[in-house]
Amino acid sequence: VQLQASGGGLVQAGGSLRLSCAASGRPGSRYTMGWFRQAPGKEREFVAAATWNGGSTTYADFAKGRFTISRDNAENTVHLQMNSLKPEDTAVYYCAVQAYNGGTVVRVSSYDYWGQGTLVTVSS
Repeated sequence: VQLQASGGGLVQAGGSLRLSCAASGRPGSRYTMGWFRQAPGKEREFVAAATWNGGSTTYADFAKGRFTISRDNAENTVHLQMNSLKPEDTAVYYCAVQAYNGGTVVRVSSYDYWGQGTLVTVSS
């Protein structure tokens, strides 16, 4: 399974970005897709996740009300719409697939496959 993330860039505070992640290969018929981020000098942290049919979503507290995760299973793609961006949202954003691991979706260790990351920079 390979994951290709895109959509990062430079945006002013208060602006929006839409990240996308396309999965290729065969991650299975039912898998959770998630987004994490890692700022310089910090640990990778959970942002949001959606179950295989998008019926259940989970958000980090900082993402609630500003970020929306959505899935397009026909395209094996997950999106992260980010609104009202803040300078502290600056980070490399990674998408991930939980295909076999049954751990909680908020943990890095629960995911089996990772994309290469896309940089989001929010200027003040």
